[in-house]
Amino acid sequence: MLHHTPLCPAGHLPHKGGDHKWRWFPASLSACRAETSIVGGKLRAPPISPPVGEMPGRAEGGVPRRLRIFALALAAALLPLSCYAAPSKADVEAQFEKWVQSDLWPEAKANGISEKVFQAAFSGITLNWNLPDLAPPGFPPPKEQKQTQAEFSSPAPYFNEDQLKKLAATGRGFAAQYGSTLKRIEKTYGVPGSIVLAIWGRETGFGAAKIPNSAIEVLATKAFMSTRKEMFRTELVAALHILDGGDVTPANFKGSWAGALGQPQFMPTSYLKYAVDFDGDGHRNIWTSVPDTLASIANYLVKKGWQRGRDWGFEVSIPEAVSCAQEGPDLAKPLSHWASLGIDRISGKGFPSGEMKAEGMMLVPAGRDGPEFIVTPNFYVIKEYNNSDLYALYIGNLADRIAYNGGAFQGGWGDVGKMLRSDVAAMQKALERQGYDVGGSDGLPGYKTRRSIGQWQAKNGMKPTCFPEATMKGKLK
Repeated sequence: MLHHTPLCPAGHLPHKGGDHKWRWFPASLSACRAETSIVGGKLRAPPISPPVGEMPGRAEGGVPRRLRIFALALAAALLPLSCYAAPSKADVEAQFEKWVQSDLWPEAKANGISEKVFQAAFSGITLNWNLPDLAPPGFPPPKEQKQTQAEFSSPAPYFNEDQLKKLAATGRGFAAQYGSTLKRIEKTYGVPGSIVLAIWGRETGFGAAKIPNSAIEVLATKAFMSTRKEMFRTELVAALHILDGGDVTPANFKGSWAGALGQPQFMPTSYLKYAVDFDGDGHRNIWTSVPDTLASIANYLVKKGWQRGRDWGFEVSIPEAVSCAQEGPDLAKPLSHWASLGIDRISGKGFPSGEMKAEGMMLVPAGRDGPEFIVTPNFYVIKEYNNSDLYALYIGNLADRIAYNGGAFQGGWGDVGKMLRSDVAAMQKALERQGYDVGGSDGLPGYKTRRSIGQWQAKNGMKPTCFPEATMKGKLK
């Protein structure tokens, strides 16, 4: 239940909680204490001047009573209107209801959504004020979350060994339980069951994660008053198409706080493109059907370019004489080339014979101070699910644990990071001025930045490490 307490837009901004959600705290006029005070439940202006030199039987400071009353009345009249006219949650909710009916409904109708489905979808829907990145009308825009002074840290904590072991053990259990389904999926789509299981496990703990939010409530709130309204409006209309198609009822239409749906965490537009009915019940059910969930993940990957019969990649050892500044999908070479340079699998096994003529790419996510890899195009397909090298490595490692009872990467993650993003961004800008392509000066060391650093280090007589280091700050200007 919403408490329609007025908010003072002059001084109230969202605060970030430990659950990664923005919370808009109800604010009374106490937010404007610099201008007003409340006495006995009534609004009163502060005194014009402090009571200096009070004398018995006389008004404060010797000011005649009539003049003092006039001055107080004038001060009250001149108070900022924002404290009287501050929008309340009730005001914004009313604007939202009007927006739904007069703005959103015509667009939904033009897109073929029936009025019955639309009204059912929005029955009982109100704004969710606990979501992140909200920008309610009439309130000051949220402050930009500056990242320049944030540290980027070592990738090591991302690969929590206890978590990976638990997910792998659970994944092996599901591999046995759904073995026949996974075989059919691999035959149909060419994606190994272990990869599908790894993504399922990473996204929602194999379906165990609670997904309590009404997808329509989340998407409508964000489409009406988030910092990315247009994107979420597109997703909201797509969500209405899902309901109109009859795959799920409004009551069961659940998603995350970001609007991602069901066990594979598809955004609605992705659901419409990639969700499949694999259990044959006539519904694409990624909320409670395991076959539909797993097959939808596989279909997503194959539509993004998964190459049947190929691995995701291999942890390797790169000889010191081989430059680390050769990574990236744009520098792909046959695995036979990498092997000819003395690059070997760290496990001691050879590269699969079927892979030797196929393309592979060097990947050194922590430069020389971390595990090293030769990855295949399938690695970059996994990144289509979540655009992060570490995410794709996590999925690959978890899949190997499920399929082959593998363990952690053998190369240790060094004590890298511990630099401000602003410092890394300054390095990137300096490299750009020298003609290097660093992929943008965002303060994050992606493969183009790592590669450029390695090339710059070699050119200046240093041993290439292919990763930002504090010692470079004074040299790279």
